Formats: sequence, C-alpha cells, structure tokens
Amino acid sequence: MRAHDLAEDYPTVSTGDEAMTAARLMAEERLPALLVLDPRGVPAAILPASQLVKTLVPPYVIEDPALAAVIDERHADRLCAALAGRTVGDLLTGSAGPPPIAAPDDTALEVAALMARTRSPLVAVLDRDKAGPRLLGVITASHLLHRLLGAA
Repeated sequence: MRAHDLAEDYPTVSTGDEAMTAARLMAEERLPALLVLDPRGVPAAILPASQLVKTLVPPYVIEDPALAAVIDERHADRLCAALAGRTVGDLLTGSAGPPPIAAPDDTALEVAALMARTRSPLVAVLDRDKAGPRLLGVITASHLLHRLLGAA
C-alpha cells in the first residue's frame, strides 16, 4: 500500500476561517483533528481536537484543576464563547510546526513511522509536481490501522 492509495478526502479549514465554524465541523464529523491549509491550499498545520478543547478551558482552571469542580454547569455551558471572534490561525500555538506530509509513493510503514514520530492523528499526502503542490488527501491513524489490520 502506498500513501496515494490510503489517502482519503478529509475536511480542511484555512487559517482565516472562524474558530467556531472549525469547532462545529470537528464536533459534527467527530474528527480527531483538522488539517489547516494556507491561502495557496497547501497544508500549514494540524489543529488537534485537544488543542481546540484547551482553548475553551480558562487558563486558571488548567493551572488548578480543582477549580473545575466548583464552576457550575451554567458557566461551563458558556465555554464556547472563548471562540467568538477568533480565527483558526488564532488557535494555532506558536509551537505548531508544519504538519506531517507524506509523498504519494511513501509506503504504509513510512506513513506509520511519520505518524509515530510526529504523534499526529493524521498525515497529509501532497503531490509536488511541476504545476505546484497539490493535496491528494489525508491518512488518519484510524484508517491506517484499519488497512494494516486488514492486511494482517
């Protein structure tokens, strides 16, 4: 199996998209992460669901988890207000490096090693031909496991 055989269509967002729209997409599709594209349509980053959830939790609760027990449900229901007026680009941490990218001819083991090395739930498959980079799709960890287990 090669990366181009494993790549599937996958929802993407751009750095300028509204954070609330990205959160709804992630929630409705139950995605482990979103692939973030730059204005040219080239993979720029991965926004894991855990990073988005972290954005919703007030910093003082992250520092002292015991405070989470004393915040009532009425206030907890307003956590998504933290996304109002923000873009996907605002949610990306400064440490978010480029996303893991596989070449179309990479083997399943190469993709698995890339996922393991980067601890990423997904890998973008990018064709870099003369016309410029073109996103072929995404390989998720669950899809890769499914295919590898099927081959076993």
